[in-house]
Amino acid sequence: MYRRSLIGLAVALSAGAVLAQSYPNKPVRLVVPFAPGGTTDIIARVMADPLSRALGQPVVVENKSGGGGIVGAAETAKATPDGYALGIATVSTTAANPAINTKTPYNPLTDFTPIINIAATPNIIAVHPSFAAKDYASFLSAVKKAPGQYSFASSGTGGIAHLQMELYKNLSGTFITHIPYRGSGPALNDTVAGQVPIIFDNLPSALAFIKENRLVPIVVAAPERIAALPQVPTFKEVGLEPVNRMAYYGIVGPKGLPKEVVDKINAAVRKSLEDPAVRKRIEDTGAFVVANTPEQFGAQIKAEFETYKRVVEQQKLRLD
Repeated sequence: MYRRSLIGLAVALSAGAVLAQSYPNKPVRLVVPFAPGGTTDIIARVMADPLSRALGQPVVVENKSGGGGIVGAAETAKATPDGYALGIATVSTTAANPAINTKTPYNPLTDFTPIINIAATPNIIAVHPSFAAKDYASFLSAVKKAPGQYSFASSGTGGIAHLQMELYKNLSGTFITHIPYRGSGPALNDTVAGQVPIIFDNLPSALAFIKENRLVPIVVAAPERIAALPQVPTFKEVGLEPVNRMAYYGIVGPKGLPKEVVDKINAAVRKSLEDPAVRKRIEDTGAFVVANTPEQFGAQIKAEFETYKRVVEQQKLRLD
């Protein structure tokens, strides 16, 4: 029995090595679990061309939105573990949504193979220019005076924007109605159009609208003030440090992805991020390049999932 197990292990390792030697010999799909226009989509498309060059095969970005990222993430989890079906993993898909949604069709800790965290991004509360408040103190005063009368847009129910805003509401003693969308892009479109007065979003997707004065930044979740927005305080500065959490954007595959393939993809992403032009495109969005190991990214996913499980339990959050 023991000898058969050793033989099986040797065969599996050999198969993984053979796969890695020929990998990739056809296009690689990279699923973005949100609609076009949001930060997840931006990061994926910035990486697609340089990653294609590093791997020697086209990396094709596909948007599979729905369920606050669950639909696209579930597709990656169910894919064949051969390295040709990868997905962009976010805090929403691997931590926040699974923490609040008991019907999530995958386990974020066991159904994916972590490969690399590409970048981390600040999150931000911003308002339409017609909103009376233009700074944090005025914003807090306005929403406190009118509980339930204001609404905020997010990229989807159970996503990081939703849960972080719910945490903010609980800690700040405010009540703002949640309006979920099928991704950051549609949420931004309606907020910029004035159909929703407030948005909680990732900075990279919101920054262009802020620079064009089509959105007004109020408070940001980041280790320190953002160079592009020096007048905007962090959540820590306004006394709400638990809300001061950044998002991540990494690449995962389905469980069982051979280590040799994981290492090859990790190395290709790192090589892509060595290009100053690629790093600049990412950093110009307000994101920070991370480029860590598969083990480090797996530890990040675990820590974030456990954090949001505690948030859900402590704040007694549930899906409607």
